[in-house]
Amino acid sequence: MAETLSSLADLKDGMDSSEPARPVYVQKLDKQGRAYATGKRKNAVARVWIKPGTGKIVVNTRTVEVYFARPVLRMILSQPLEIAKRKGQYDLMVTVAGGGLSGQAGAVRHGLAKALTAFEPELRGVLKREGLLTRDSRVVERKKYGKRKARRSFQFSKR
Repeated sequence: MAETLSSLADLKDGMDSSEPARPVYVQKLDKQGRAYATGKRKNAVARVWIKPGTGKIVVNTRTVEVYFARPVLRMILSQPLEIAKRKGQYDLMVTVAGGGLSGQAGAVRHGLAKALTAFEPELRGVLKREGLLTRDSRVVERKKYGKRKARRSFQFSKR
């Protein structure tokens, strides 16, 4: 049985004076040398695979310029690479489903940030500080009965 402690001084002696140990993150790769992560935003779910390459991005078998035609969506998608200073160093293969284009771009961004941390665990601190590893949990509020939308009421008329 474990020894009993008689005072707080005994407890302090048993403790290590250094900082508590941080979790150690290790590189997670599949057999093809790719890192995988799932990203989510609104109703969109993105599956992202990254591997070292020339910066080619394929989204649902199409190039990123074709799939995300608006420059703002491509900018959202490339934020993790720019913050980590890895632009043009990885090839991305993405499958994304659900939601609209804006939600899909956010889902790809989230998945890409997670995949980067799986490939290079030392990037976790940089990406976490920028808030890219946190899933944006805001979703559309459901419609309530007796209302026109989630909160909007029908027009009131006294007569």
